[in-house]
Amino acid sequence: MTDSLTHRRAVALMVLCTLLWSIAGVVIRHLDAAHSFEITFWRSLFNAIALITALSLMRGAALWRSLASARWPLWVSGLCWAVMYTAFMVAMTLTSVANVLVTLALGPLITALFARIFLGSVLPARTWLAIAVATSGIAWMFGQDALAGAAPIGTLIALLVPIAGAVNWTLLQSMAQKRPTAGQARVDMLPAVLIGATLSALATLPLAYPFQASTHDLGLLGLLGVVQLAIPCLLAVRLTRVLPAAEISLLSLLEVIFGVTWAWLGAGEEPTAATLIGGALVIGALVGNELFELSHKRSVAAPA
Repeated sequence: MTDSLTHRRAVALMVLCTLLWSIAGVVIRHLDAAHSFEITFWRSLFNAIALITALSLMRGAALWRSLASARWPLWVSGLCWAVMYTAFMVAMTLTSVANVLVTLALGPLITALFARIFLGSVLPARTWLAIAVATSGIAWMFGQDALAGAAPIGTLIALLVPIAGAVNWTLLQSMAQKRPTAGQARVDMLPAVLIGATLSALATLPLAYPFQASTHDLGLLGLLGVVQLAIPCLLAVRLTRVLPAAEISLLSLLEVIFGVTWAWLGAGEEPTAATLIGGALVIGALVGNELFELSHKRSVAAPA
């Protein structure tokens, strides 16, 4: 399906992914009793259950055959998903929503560098400019507001997310660009999302005891596992066939804006002026990059 997507529709779907990802902060602020590792365990478990259901409907018995014969890219991607799932939620319980999301926004620069180093990607000047502007906005937020009184351990754990994300997007882009050899099928990277959810649940299970989550908590964590993780992550993997890794990571910056807004409206975490200024720079970079892309495509298509 995604192979026939236009660039504009792929961008719109990626924006939807960031919107769904962004609800995590406000949702966990309404939990009753679940603690950090228990939150991560239940969210990953519900995510894994949703993914098993969805992928079984999509792949049938081929899902389990592909996992049994999986090659190293699938497992590396799965490990990256596990790190992102776990580090994000643990960091979210240790520091503010804005601080975590600001740290995550370092992803585009790291991804662009990885894509340049490992894939030899030649990024247009407009993308580098957009990354520079967006990063300056994040740096402004980070320096003026996010680190004020924040626990360093929360920031350090959150930093694992953009690093793992950059490795994952670069790997997914590489697999999407690679032509399968004769007699060899393209590696299906969708099951990596399931591997990541399973590894995250298994890793945090021993640390989740004693369970304290209420029925209310389990309902919210189920929402996170299905709506905030399973659906957008499956969609994002598919979109790597259409959008370059650097552009996906750049669009992912919208999660910062959405997430801070949700936390403000739904949990009373009011952003400061520094956050609003930095957010304006990020949105300006994203809009500018997409407008330049659209203008370039039109200018190229016009003579034809």
